[in-house]
Amino acid sequence: MTGAPEQPFAGNEPPLLEVAGLRTHFRTPRGVLRAVDGVNLRVARGEILGIVGESGSGKSVLAQSIVRVVPPSQLAHAQGAVRFDGIDLMGLDDEGMRALRGARIAMVTQNPSTALNPVFQVRSQMLETWRFHPDRRRSGIDAESRMLELLAEVQLPAPERVARSYPFQLSGGMKQRVAIAMALMGEPDLLIADEPTTALDVTIQAQILELIRHARQTHGTAVILITHDLGVVARLCDTVAVMYAGRIVEYNRTRALFERPAHPYTRGLLASNPIFGRRRASLTAMPGQPPDLLALPAGCAFAPRCSQAEERCRREEPPVVVLPGGFHHRCPVAGEVNAAHTAESGPP
Repeated sequence: MTGAPEQPFAGNEPPLLEVAGLRTHFRTPRGVLRAVDGVNLRVARGEILGIVGESGSGKSVLAQSIVRVVPPSQLAHAQGAVRFDGIDLMGLDDEGMRALRGARIAMVTQNPSTALNPVFQVRSQMLETWRFHPDRRRSGIDAESRMLELLAEVQLPAPERVARSYPFQLSGGMKQRVAIAMALMGEPDLLIADEPTTALDVTIQAQILELIRHARQTHGTAVILITHDLGVVARLCDTVAVMYAGRIVEYNRTRALFERPAHPYTRGLLASNPIFGRRRASLTAMPGQPPDLLALPAGCAFAPRCSQAEERCRREEPPVVVLPGGFHHRCPVAGEVNAAHTAESGPP
């Protein structure tokens, strides 16, 4: 079945987050840059969705568009639907969005220094989050207790001392843990983590990712995890969205995507990344570079790098191929390519 999905969010239970036809285009001196260009996806309650793709694919802009922190002055075009727990986020005014951010939707960036004010102690910043969203308070627990509980939960030694510290007195890994604790202070339903382990050593990375898993298990928090690490996605995520040139080219359950990738770009990413627990004779570098979003080629944006591209791929927009459960991919030759790929590599 091909064609634009009229009901891309199939399932018995309404998802926590629905994104449909989302477009975020920026105005630049060279023209319009289509950073996010028609994205459909959903996140169920308690689900961890991984978003992967090369740098410049639009992953971070997608996250910023969902929480509406993109400066309006830079926008040339913004369109689509973002529904959070039935609330139309695109239709909310600024006050309505502020009430949701930090309380029901929280975000952790790849650089915790951008989230922490260097002139205020950790304590005052975490308590400010609590005071700003009084409706999220848990009955019988005061702000100080909740703060120390979370600092301990993210495995920071001596939570009282950390609470009295300024950000510059903490290491990078400690600051990232504080940022996660601060994001969880409002007990959000959705946590967006944008490259939360960048520039951290392997041990701290594993601990940060375990904290994200713990947030889901303990608080029922849904998570959108933006990462370049496919090994992390394989171990942590329930579903995966693969982005390329501002679009999701493949969106599926994690196991299905890793065992039977449909899009050639997905297969290229998998072939070029070492994944723990999987034996592979060698890694294969993906040829070429991502396209200039100000001058996208006609047809499929990946066609210039794709060894299986046909003439129609270079001429026509790739259709959306709808899969069971509301998942999809964008490759008209995926069936033929997958048959050849399976024949060459054997069963997954």
